[in-house]
Amino acid sequence: MTSLFSGRRACLRSLAALLLAPPFLLSGAEVSAPTPPADVPASAPETANPSALENSVVKIFSSVRFPDPYKPWTKQAPKDITGSGVVIDGKRILTNAHVVLYASQIQVQANGSGDKLSATVESIAPGIDLAVLKLDDETFFDTHPAPKLAKILPSIKDTVLAYGFPEGGTSLSITKGIVSRIEFTSYSASTTGLRIQIDAAINPGNSGGPVVVDDKVIGLAFSHLGKSEKIGYIIPCEEIALFLQDVQDGRYDGKPAMFDEVQTLENIALRAFLKPDKAVEGTVVHRPFRTDAAYPLKEWDIITKIGDAAVDNQGMIKLGGNLRVGFRYAVQQIARDGKVPLTIVRAGKSLAIELPVTAKRPQVISALEGAYPSYFVYGPMVFSEVSSEFYWGFSRNPQTPNLVSTLAFVGNPMVSRLGDAPKFEGEALVVVSSPFFPHRLTKGYSGPGLPVVKSVNQRPVRNLAHLVELLRDCRDEFVSIAFDQRVGETYVFARAEMLAATDEILTDNGVRSQGSPDTLAIWNAKPRQ
Repeated sequence: MTSLFSGRRACLRSLAALLLAPPFLLSGAEVSAPTPPADVPASAPETANPSALENSVVKIFSSVRFPDPYKPWTKQAPKDITGSGVVIDGKRILTNAHVVLYASQIQVQANGSGDKLSATVESIAPGIDLAVLKLDDETFFDTHPAPKLAKILPSIKDTVLAYGFPEGGTSLSITKGIVSRIEFTSYSASTTGLRIQIDAAINPGNSGGPVVVDDKVIGLAFSHLGKSEKIGYIIPCEEIALFLQDVQDGRYDGKPAMFDEVQTLENIALRAFLKPDKAVEGTVVHRPFRTDAAYPLKEWDIITKIGDAAVDNQGMIKLGGNLRVGFRYAVQQIARDGKVPLTIVRAGKSLAIELPVTAKRPQVISALEGAYPSYFVYGPMVFSEVSSEFYWGFSRNPQTPNLVSTLAFVGNPMVSRLGDAPKFEGEALVVVSSPFFPHRLTKGYSGPGLPVVKSVNQRPVRNLAHLVELLRDCRDEFVSIAFDQRVGETYVFARAEMLAATDEILTDNGVRSQGSPDTLAIWNAKPRQ
């Protein structure tokens, strides 16, 4: 079995060099489309013309330093990226989050201008891929007014114009197409929303640029489908309005959503098993989000209505005219005080319930969302928490094609628990994120192959903070570190030697700090003995 781990040092070195690409580089009753909240300003005059619209589009220059999940004490090399943005009311600029995420410097250039103005991020939501920028020099907005934002969704086949600054030139690009599709779908692991598909050309650099129908902005370009031509995606104004309303208090909280797993009610045998009346249509609860007795949804419940909107057997509701979208869309429109009204059929009886909803799906492996990873160095070992960036970084790396299957074979929780909810509050997976730093203390041990820590001196590890506490408070002669997988070694070190070697190891390897600020605060909370 040892052969499974041969070459792990080389794999990890290549992983550490991996550049994580921004998301763009893949890259009944009817529910009417709501108008933006009254406190989200409506913008330019009704007589907006193309030249005024072009004047509102800007090019964004960002110098970014992405995290390096496999060397969490440092960052990746600086990288310059460009994107687009559009002026909105309140002397702000709207763009995609991935254009400015991890940016150390942001500059904005107006169409046809030779000047670049410094900008900063005011609000950002990586999940829905939106961000608001503020300029140091707000006189820019005296001559660059905001265009009008559409208050309703466009129709299929509406003609669209996509504005932006894609690769291949320096001047403003305008491409033409039609609205191809509108659907409610996933933006990220824990964020869903409306998405509009268009066939106008969208390329790297278009991200954050406005897409227009009849001189009104209907959304922002944010992605395209791989190498496919004429399949581009935009974030509609409805999602933008919800984002702007959310960040008015200076903080993004996220949209309410339901995370229960459902299935269709189309199968004849399934209907015979559940025995609903012939007239009943809806979607079947396959796995409730929670299983405690107080949770109002149970397995095999049939959701027939969300609010006043009828749910069909494919789990869809009508959204004006012939448009149908997933029923979960209504959650972000009708949720009040963290609850959504549902009508269900249970054991043949119709019931009205209030379903609790939340903005984020708790996951044991979650995203960094613009933060840098926490870490802690103990002797020759580096510990960090597993993030989705950590997992997807190595799983999509062509230089390590068999690593995921190897980790699955040995039972590594990074693979087996991807998408799982925490078993208890604060649970996170702690991983040895890097190869051993060179030192005699590791003699005879094979290098770590991304193992998840199970225990320190037989005490189960809950998260990185808890690991640091256990190491800090340990008074035993030896420290044993066991891992949560079927094969591999348990590392045993002399505690005094590990403490004595740490500073030397940090110096030899150019690591400026033993840990991130949060872990150092824990480590230094009590004197070491």
